[in-house]
Amino acid sequence: MSTAPDTSVNEESLYRRVTSRLIPFLFLCYVLSFLDRVNVGFAKLKMLSDLGFSDTVYSLGAGIFFIGYFIFEVPSNLLLERVGARIWITRIMVTWGLISSAMMFVKSPASFYALRFLLGVAEAGFFPGIILYLTYWYPPERRGRIVSLLMMALPVAGMVGGPLSGWILKSFDGLHGMAGWQWLFLLEGLPSVVVGAMVPLFLRDGIRSAKWLSEAEKRTLEFRLSRSLEKPSDKPTLAKLLMRPRLLVLSLIYFCVSMGLYGAVTFWLPQLVADTGVKDMLHVGLLTALPNLCAIPAMWLVGRSSDRRGERRRHFAISALCGAAGLALSVMAGQHVAASVLFLSVATSGIMAALPVFWSMGTARLGASAAAGIALINSIGGLAGFSGPSAVAWIKGVTGGGLAHAMYFIAGCLVLGALLTLFAIPAESEPK
Repeated sequence: MSTAPDTSVNEESLYRRVTSRLIPFLFLCYVLSFLDRVNVGFAKLKMLSDLGFSDTVYSLGAGIFFIGYFIFEVPSNLLLERVGARIWITRIMVTWGLISSAMMFVKSPASFYALRFLLGVAEAGFFPGIILYLTYWYPPERRGRIVSLLMMALPVAGMVGGPLSGWILKSFDGLHGMAGWQWLFLLEGLPSVVVGAMVPLFLRDGIRSAKWLSEAEKRTLEFRLSRSLEKPSDKPTLAKLLMRPRLLVLSLIYFCVSMGLYGAVTFWLPQLVADTGVKDMLHVGLLTALPNLCAIPAMWLVGRSSDRRGERRRHFAISALCGAAGLALSVMAGQHVAASVLFLSVATSGIMAALPVFWSMGTARLGASAAAGIALINSIGGLAGFSGPSAVAWIKGVTGGGLAHAMYFIAGCLVLGALLTLFAIPAESEPK
C-alpha cells in the first residue's frame, strides 16, 4: 500500500503537527455536539414545571433521541466514508444545530418527543464518524491519547455547559416573553450551525488531500497506517459483521459504560446535585462543573498510560469500577453537598476515562470493517442513552424515593462492563 517512510521526517514532530491541525477543531465540534445533546438535562429543571411534564415524559423524551440515533447511525457512517468527512460532518452539524434551536418551540409531549427523535437522526454518525476519521490519520498504538484528547470535550462541555446553562436559565428568564429554557435551546443551538459551516475550511478528507503535508510526510503517515490495515478482500459484509461475537461483546461493554454516562452523568447530574439541597440554578450549574473538571486530567492520564503500556483492558476495567464506586458513594452521602460532589467527581472521572480507552481497544480490533463496526458498536451501546434515563425514572418511581436505588443499578452496569472486558476480551497480545 505504501513505500517505506522518508528517514528525514521526524515522526514525533509530524504527529504533533497533525494533532495541532485536527484535534482543536474536532474538539470544538464535539463540545457543541454534546452540549446540544444534553442541555435538556438543565432545561428540565424549569421546563417540566412550565409545561406540566412529568419525570416519565422527560425521561422518554431525553432517551428517544437515541432511537433516531440508533436507526441512522450505520447508514450515516457509511455515507461519511463514501462522500468524505468534510461534506458529511457539515451536514450533520448544521441540521442538529437547527433542530436543537427549534426545541424552544416545544409545547406538548408530542412535540418534545418529535424534536428529540429528529435531533438523534440529525446527529447520527457524528461521533463514530469522528472516530473513523481519526483512524485515517493515526495507527492503533497512538489512538489512546488522541481519542482521550478528543473525548475531553465531554467533561469540558459539562464544565462549561453547566455554569452557562445555569446562567442562561437564571438571567434570560422572561426576556422578550420567553422562558429561560427557551433561550437555553436557542443560544446553545445556533453555534453548531456556524461552526458546522466552517468544517470545509478546517478539515481534509484524508492524508492524500492534506495540502499542508509534504509528499514525504504523506508517505510516512501512510506507511504507519498500512501496517495495521486489513486487505480489502478481508472486509466483511454488514451481515457477517453482525455475526461476529467479539463485536457483540464490545457493544455490550459499551452499553454498560454508556449506562453510566447517560444514566447518571449526562441527564441526571444536575438533579443529583440539586437533591443534596442546592436550590439556586447558577449554583447547581457551578457544582456540576467540578466533576467534569476532575475528569479532564483523569482522561489524559489514563489514555497516556494505556498507550505507553500497550494495554487497554485493565485500564478500562479499573476506570469503570472507580465510576461504579463513586456513584454508589455519592448517593450514600445524602445531603452532604461536599461529600456528594467529591464522590460524583470520582464517578465522572472513572466513567469518562473509560470511554477513550474503550474506543482505542475497539478500533484496533475492527480493521477494514471500521466504518460499519464503529457505528454498530456506538449505535447498539448508545441505546443506553434511551434505556438509562428511562430506567432511572422507572426505578425512582417504583421505589418511591430519590435516585439512590437507580444509581446502585447504574453502578452494577459499570461493574458488569468491567468484568466482561477482563474475562470476555482477550489481551492485546492474543489473537483478535
